Amino acid sequence: MIYDLIIIGGGPGGITAGIYAGRQKMKTLMITKEFGGQMAKKATEICNYPGFPHITGIELMDKFVEHLKCQPDVEIKTAEVGKVEKPNNFVVTTTENEKFEAKSVIISTGVDPRPLEAKGEKEFIGKGVGYCVTCDGPLFKNKTVAVVGGGNAGFEAALFMARYASKIYILEFGATVKADLQNQEDIETLRQAQGKQIEIITNASVKEIKGDVFVKELFYEDQVSKELKNLQVSGVFIEIGSQPATALAKGMVDFNERDEIKVDFETFATKTPGLFAAGDVNVGKYKQIVTAAGEGCKAVLAVYDYLRINKLL
Repeated sequence: MIYDLIIIGGGPGGITAGIYAGRQKMKTLMITKEFGGQMAKKATEICNYPGFPHITGIELMDKFVEHLKCQPDVEIKTAEVGKVEKPNNFVVTTTENEKFEAKSVIISTGVDPRPLEAKGEKEFIGKGVGYCVTCDGPLFKNKTVAVVGGGNAGFEAALFMARYASKIYILEFGATVKADLQNQEDIETLRQAQGKQIEIITNASVKEIKGDVFVKELFYEDQVSKELKNLQVSGVFIEIGSQPATALAKGMVDFNERDEIKVDFETFATKTPGLFAAGDVNVGKYKQIVTAAGEGCKAVLAVYDYLRINKLL
């Protein structure tokens, strides 16, 4: 079978693309390892998606998927894509070597957590080091944890961990934290009104994570005094950003210095005709659920125009 469109990725951009593709009656295949992307893994509570003043990432993902499954022309395949090629039509190959053919492709694979690259980090993954507080946070009830990263992701992780941990350190590499003022105020409210033990440490360059079977210590350098300091912790959550999952498109698209895909921001087309990209994989300053969904919508409308103009529908 030759599909009109294959969508790679099941985050907000990919799911929105699937919904719009279904409404345009395009024969569509969505291939994704899992649904939700960062929306489900990172967003413990979402307060800025229109129509939902307060909703968890998992709840919002479930609503997205429920809507997607109302589209009878969209098939869903649970798999990881390894490569995209275009000998004539596009050929999408999974890591299990299954091949699917389509007239057009939208890449919406989102991002993967950016590693800290500190000594001991890899050794203790799953043994105290984690990248998803909603996945692993409950394991650290009444324990001391460190959250590395003073942006929104770090503060939101700390807010979530306040339900479980007895003490939380937030470590920021820079001289000031970068989280939204609302997140900063929420942390301060927990500290002052509720007496939660949350300590913010700036100018902290994490050097090493130590332990035996599980994490026991984190060492960081104070970038002002140059003193090496340590914290007694049972868990370390890395929240220093993400890197785009774009290796599957190598040779098919142009990348910037961060391996984000360069697109035309009117159509979200890449340099390869018929290949589009939407969401956090793209070059762009703002990475939000609502912007990813908007790009997924625009990319599908552009795909529809591309297929009609080239008499492929």
